[in-house]
Amino acid sequence: MSRIIARAAIRGAYKYVDQAERELNEALEAYGPTKAIGFPNTAYYLPLILALTGIEVKTLAEAQKALGIARSLLPPVPEDRLWLPYLGSALEAGIATLIAQEIIEALKYLRGEEPKGIWLGFTDDAILRTQGIKLVDGRMPGFAACVGAMPTVEAAVELARSLQERNILVFMSSNTRGLSMAEQLAEAGIEMNWDTFLVPYGKDTSATVHALNFAARAAMTFGGIKPGDLEAAHKILLYNKERVHAFVLALGADFGPEDMDGQLLTDEKYATAAGAINFGFPVVADTPIPQILPRGICTYEHVVSGLPHDKLVTKAVEVRGLKIKVSKIPIPVPYGAGFEGERVRKEDMHVQFGGKYSEAFELLRGRPMEQVEDGRVVLIGPDIDTVEEGDALPLGVVVEVAGRRFREDFEPVLERRIHEYISWANGVFHQGQRTTPWVRISKEAFKKGFRLRHYGEILVHKFKEDFGGIVDKVQVTIITDPDKLKEPMEEAKTIYWARDERIAGMHDEDVDTFYSCILCQSYAPNHVCIVTPERLGLCGSYTWLDCAASHEMDPHGPNQPVKKRDTLDPVLGQWQGVNEYVKQASRGNLERVSMYSILQDPQTSCGCFECIVAVLPEVNGLMIVNREYLGMTPIGMPFSTLAGQIGGGVQTPGFLGVGRLYITSAKFVSAEGGIRRVVWMPKQLKEEIRPRLEKRLAEIGEPELLEKIATEEDAVTIEELAAFLERVQHPALIMEALI
Repeated sequence: MSRIIARAAIRGAYKYVDQAERELNEALEAYGPTKAIGFPNTAYYLPLILALTGIEVKTLAEAQKALGIARSLLPPVPEDRLWLPYLGSALEAGIATLIAQEIIEALKYLRGEEPKGIWLGFTDDAILRTQGIKLVDGRMPGFAACVGAMPTVEAAVELARSLQERNILVFMSSNTRGLSMAEQLAEAGIEMNWDTFLVPYGKDTSATVHALNFAARAAMTFGGIKPGDLEAAHKILLYNKERVHAFVLALGADFGPEDMDGQLLTDEKYATAAGAINFGFPVVADTPIPQILPRGICTYEHVVSGLPHDKLVTKAVEVRGLKIKVSKIPIPVPYGAGFEGERVRKEDMHVQFGGKYSEAFELLRGRPMEQVEDGRVVLIGPDIDTVEEGDALPLGVVVEVAGRRFREDFEPVLERRIHEYISWANGVFHQGQRTTPWVRISKEAFKKGFRLRHYGEILVHKFKEDFGGIVDKVQVTIITDPDKLKEPMEEAKTIYWARDERIAGMHDEDVDTFYSCILCQSYAPNHVCIVTPERLGLCGSYTWLDCAASHEMDPHGPNQPVKKRDTLDPVLGQWQGVNEYVKQASRGNLERVSMYSILQDPQTSCGCFECIVAVLPEVNGLMIVNREYLGMTPIGMPFSTLAGQIGGGVQTPGFLGVGRLYITSAKFVSAEGGIRRVVWMPKQLKEEIRPRLEKRLAEIGEPELLEKIATEEDAVTIEELAAFLERVQHPALIMEALI
C-alpha cells in the first residue's frame, strides 16, 4: 500500500476511535453503563460489531468493550518516509474504523439524532430480507457504495441512472466539500428509496458503515453463519467477497493537489476504504489517488483511480467481476430493475390509464405460430401525444405469444410479468394486473419521446429475452379507444375466471411431481424450497406453475422437477423422492422435510419469507406475523428478531417462513390442525387476506373463526392473548395439545 494511503488510513482510524470514545464517554456520563443502545428493528444488535467480534452490544457498557477491541487494533502511524508494501496494518485500522463508526452511528439514535429528511439511516432486518430476494434471483447483481459527490447535479443523475440500468443497488453517504451525491439527486427531483435502488444513508462519512453492516447481515441471514469467534468473522468476510458483490465509488476530491502533501481525500475516507477492502470490496475513484493493483484481499485490484466519470461504472463492474445483464430495448428512456419502485406523482404526470380513472385490462394468450407476427405492435385508438397533459385514457393490452413448447398453463405466469417489465422503464409507473392495472407516464418520459409503441416494444423484447425457451414469437395490441375496448375486456374477464377455477382446483395429490427452488442458495447455501400446487415458495414469488414454466425455459436452472415417489407419511407430507432430493440439494445438511408440519422436520427458510408462523404453546395455537408489521408479538419478539432465529437454511421446529398465499391453503400446517390453530396475526395482514380467509373458513364450516383470531388491537402479550381467546372461545384451546 502506498505511503499516503497507509498513513492516511491509520490516521483516520485514530480519529474515528477517538471520536467514538469521546461520544461514548459523554453518553456514559449522561445515561449510565446500563443504558440500552442499538439500531431499530434488528435482531443483530450492532450488526458489524457482532459479525466481527461476536459481542452482542445491547448497552453502553458493552459498546465500551467493543471500542476497546477497536483501540487494540490500531497500529502505529507510519513515519513520513516509511512505505508499507503490505496491507496488514491498514486493514486492521479499517476494522477499527468500522467498529468505531458503528458506535458513532448508534449513538445518534440514542441521542435522538437519527437521520431525517432525505436520509434513511440504518437498514432494518425487514428491508434486508425484502432486498434479499432481489440479490438472489439476479435482479440485483450487487451494490455500489457512493462516497462523496459528483462535480455537477447532471453528472450525479447520469451516474445514478447508469447504476440503476444495470440493476445495481446504490448506497450513498459522506460528502465532498460539504455536498453529497444524495443532495444532488434531491435537487434534480430524483426519487430515492429502497424501491428505486437509490438509498441515501447519511451525510457523514461514518454513515458508510450502514452499507457494510448490511453486507455483514447478508452473511448471517442468508449464509447461516453464526457470529462468535475469529473463524466466524473470517467466514463472514469471505462470504461477502464471494457472494455479496459490492464496490466503493470514491467521488470527488476533498483537497487540491497543493494541500496535505498531495493527499486528495480525508483521512476518514481512506480509513473507511480500508474497512471496505476487508470485505473484498474494491475502491474505484475519479481522482488520481494512489492505486493498489496487485490482487489479494479483493478478487482483482484493490484501488483503481483517476477514471473519467463515463468510465466509473464499467470499470467498477470489471474490477468487482460482476455479471451484468442489461436489456437493450429500443426505447428513449433508461430501463432496468432499479426503476421498478419509482412513483410518478400527479404533478409530474403526462397521462394515466386505469386505476379509478378509466377502464383497463391486461391479457396474455398463447396462439398458434401462424397467428402471431413476431415483433408487431398495433395501437387501436389515440396515442399519448394527442391528449391534454394530465388526461386519462382507457387501456387494453393484449399480448399474444407463440412457441412450439408453449402451454396454456403458462399464460398467467407470463402475464404477471407485465407489471415488472413495464415498471422497469424510467418515468413509467405500473401497478396491478388483470382488470386493475394503473399506469402513469411522466412528463419527462413523454418529452424524451416515449409513446405507446414503446410500451409494446418492451413487452416484445422482454418476453422473448426471459422466456426464449418457450416463446418464439410475440405481438402486442394496445387499445385506447373506449368503444373498441369493451368486447376484448369482457372476453378477458371470462378467461380470468376460467384460469382461477383451474389453478384453485389443483391439489398436491393430483400431481406426481413437485418442483424445487434453490434460487436463494447463492445466499443460503443449504436452503431448499419444495414448491407444490398447494404450497408456494416462502418468498411468495414462485408458485408450482411458475416453477414448471421456469423449468421449461431453463431445464438446468433453479427449478427442478422432484418426483414424489413412495409416500412415507401422508399427514406430515413426506415422500421418499422429496427427501432424497432435499438431502442431495442441501449437501447432506438435511435428511428429510415435512411439507405440512411446523413441528417435525419443517421446511427450511432462507430469509426471504413474507411471513413467519410460530407456535404459542401457552395457548395451544399458532401466530403469524408479516414482515411489514414492526410491533411486538405475543411470543415476545418482533418480526426482525424472529427472522434472525430461523433464516439461513436451517430447520427450526416450531417456526416456519411462509408466503402469504399459503396461509389459506388447505395444506397450511395441516399436520397440526391448519387454520383452526391460528390465534393471532397483525390487523393489516388479516385485512389483506380477509377475502381468501373468509372463503377458506367457510369451506371448513367455521366462518365465525375469523373474528376469533386476535390482532395487535386485542393482544400483544401472551397473557392478553390467553384472556382474549378464552373470552371468544377459540377452538385452539380445546384441540389436541401441540407440545
